[in-house]
Amino acid sequence: QVQLVESGGGLVQAGGSLRLSCAASGSIFGNRAMGWFRQAPGKEREGVSCISSSDGKTYYADSVKGRFTISRDNAKITVYLHMNSLKPDDTAVYYCATVRESGKINIWYAEYEYDYWGQGTQVTVSS
Repeated sequence: QVQLVESGGGLVQAGGSLRLSCAASGSIFGNRAMGWFRQAPGKEREGVSCISSSDGKTYYADSVKGRFTISRDNAKITVYLHMNSLKPDDTAVYYCATVRESGKINIWYAEYEYDYWGQGTQVTVSS
């Protein structure tokens, strides 16, 4: 059984920074790409970023490119999302998830590519 636990959310002013963490349990972490999604009130969940399991290749939504950075520490079984220059539009519940297929990323921003999900952490950016 894989469990993902997000942390690091909170309230921050526009222009500020936060670092989200996603701690994973289970043996699959090292073989799976990991992604971050977010869901704002009244909106569908959307892909924010993804990082591969092997070569560290990263993917970002256009809305966060240049502001957010995803990273992973396989020794700590943790994936991070460093968020800078936050905007009120970044307000959402942020979720981490594991890509369903080992060592493979197809459409990184598609929810069906992911199987295990965390419970989410709230990020609120005030103007």
